[in-house]
Amino acid sequence: MGISLQKGGTINLTKKEPNLQKIMIGLGWEMKPGNNLDLDASIFLLGANRKLIADEYFIFYNNLQSPDGAVQHTGDNRTGVGDGDDEMILANLEVLNPAVQEVLVVVSIHEAEVRSHHFGLLKDAYIRIVDVERDREILNYDLDENNPSHTAMEFGKLEKRNGDWFFIASGIGSNGGLQSYVDMYA
Repeated sequence: MGISLQKGGTINLTKKEPNLQKIMIGLGWEMKPGNNLDLDASIFLLGANRKLIADEYFIFYNNLQSPDGAVQHTGDNRTGVGDGDDEMILANLEVLNPAVQEVLVVVSIHEAEVRSHHFGLLKDAYIRIVDVERDREILNYDLDENNPSHTAMEFGKLEKRNGDWFFIASGIGSNGGLQSYVDMYA
């Protein structure tokens, strides 16, 4: 079991794991009884200006891989049923386009407004980082359940600072759905 972070917690991955190259970003959640939501993980690969370095660097269910091949979404889990990670993103930090300074991980609820769905219908949501080559969890962040009205959420992000990769446990919700993030970062 890796380091457990709290909201706003930060860890220098480069210093903690100097040989870290290939990671898996695991995202998971459980539904409160009687609910059925379709959550979607999305990745925004941002430059120093906090904007996508190109449209193709927005990774989601309709664009599963970055042009450089460094980031790959393994696919959309439409039900969230089952144990373990519900959606996974694989990343190779060594071959990531050098213009990328931030890897932003967002989870949104599909058709939230139409179906009156929100994060308050979930429990046990988390994000974790796994060292793929050593098959071990480096860190995890269990999001608090005080997001009853949010329809999208920044679970966490990787930031590159002076050549080092940091992970920040964000847990920042919004009510604009995925489109609000696209508008902000495109």
